Order: sequence, then structure tokens, then C-alpha cells
Amino acid sequence: MKNNKCKICRRLGVKLLLKGEKCFSPKCPMIKKPFPPGMKSKRMRRHNLSEYGIELKEKQKLKNWYNLQENQFKKYAKEVLDKKKSAEDLTAILIKKLEFRFDNLVFRIGFASSHSQARQLISHNHFLINGKSVNIPSYQLKKGDKIGIRSSSKKKAIFQELLSKSKEEKISSWLSVDIKKLEAEIISYPTLEEFLPPVEVSTVLEYYSR
Repeated sequence: MKNNKCKICRRLGVKLLLKGEKCFSPKCPMIKKPFPPGMKSKRMRRHNLSEYGIELKEKQKLKNWYNLQENQFKKYAKEVLDKKKSAEDLTAILIKKLEFRFDNLVFRIGFASSHSQARQLISHNHFLINGKSVNIPSYQLKKGDKIGIRSSSKKKAIFQELLSKSKEEKISSWLSVDIKKLEAEIISYPTLEEFLPPVEVSTVLEYYSR
């Protein structure tokens, strides 16, 4: 169903930007129905979640924030937990891994309206990293890497429309975007505060450390 992604946001109580432009419009169900799906939800009754329930909810928020499947997300969490560092360091490492995924950066730059669209466009070979074609959404980028659009793809309506709108949007300070060249560059590593999602990440790690 078309509204399944919107129900995820309503159920978790946070806007996860899963539907692209719709999330920023008055049509967003989080504006029209800011309560969980189901007839009884309108009563807005509060439920005391168990510790496990809280961890599960936060995990679902973070996983859906980056629009990842459970097996993908679990792999990132387990890799981070293996490092045996402080909770603060583990949080920073996990978020950096997720933020520097190719599909997430294409979305953040404004070359796609959602993570799902970014993943699809990458898979169809529309993008370049440092001049070379890469079609792996999970590819990890780093400071100094440049993202461009293939010459044969630049005139496609989807990029012309999205790029014209990106001029009006605020791009993160750690990214540099050249609209004329249809390129973007990672110019620095951001602080955790600059890209921390609305989730208690330490709670997510506690869930996977069980």
C-alpha cells in the first residue's frame, strides 16, 4: 500500500522523510494524523514501554531513518560493537558509517528526494565517485570524495528538477555542491551534533549488545 511508509512514521512518532517531497508538504500524514495508526490511537493513550520496548522502538527509528533492511542495519551495529570502545565513540562510529553511505549522501546533497530514490538512481548507474562509475548504494565515501552525475544522465528531467530545487535548500556545511557542474564534494568530517538523527543511538547499540 502507498501509505505503508507513512504508517511507519506515525507508529514511531517521528518524521523519517521516507516519502520525499510529500514529507515537507501539508499532505504529510504526520501533520494530518500525528498519532499511531488504528482507531484507538486517536485517544493518544500513553503506554509505559519496557526497557526492551524502548530499545526496539529506537532501533526501528534509526533503521528507518536511513531506510535500511534489518540485516543491513544489524551488520553495521555488530561491526561497531566489536570495536569495544566507549558508548560515545561507538555512537559516533555508527552514525558516521550510516551517514557516509553513498545513497545517504546522494539524498543529503539533493540529487534525490528520498533514500529509496537515491538507491534506485545509484543502481541504474547515474552517478560517479571521483570520476568513476559506482552502482553500490552502500559504498562508503570519505573526506575529499566527489560525487558527480554521468554526462549521459545530466539532461534527464529528474536531475534538472531536483537540482533546481536544491538551490533553495540549505546544504550541510561539510558538503560543497556545484550546481552548474552537477557535482558535490565532502569537504570535512562533521561533528556528531551536525548529523545526529532524532534517536537515542546508545539505546540502539544496547539492543544489539544483548
